[in-house]
Amino acid sequence: QVQLVESGGGLVQAGGSLRLSCAASGRALSSRYMGWFRQAPGKDREFVATISWNWAITYYADSVKGRFTISRDNAKNTVYLQMNSLKPEDTAVYYCNGADTTGNKWYGLYDSWGQGTQVTVSS
Repeated sequence: QVQLVESGGGLVQAGGSLRLSCAASGRALSSRYMGWFRQAPGKDREFVATISWNWAITYYADSVKGRFTISRDNAKNTVYLQMNSLKPEDTAVYYCNGADTTGNKWYGLYDSWGQGTQVTVSS
């Protein structure tokens, strides 16, 4: 069973910061990578960032490079997403999931997604 609980979202002005948390348990801990994804209204879910449990290897979507930082605390089975210099286009529901890649694209590993956490950036 995969259990993922996201938290930390909220309403923030453009240029502000938020820190999201994802508590993972069950099968989610067996994935090599954990990732953050987001879905804006009327759009498909998209990859944001990913980190490996073992070596903290990270990858980012071009749209968030230099502004977002993904990290993890293995002792707490928790993954974080520090979001700085937020823009209105970052507004979305943010989800975490195990992650894998085809080489060209990162995708969520498990069909069971959490409830997500809403991030709203006002201009």
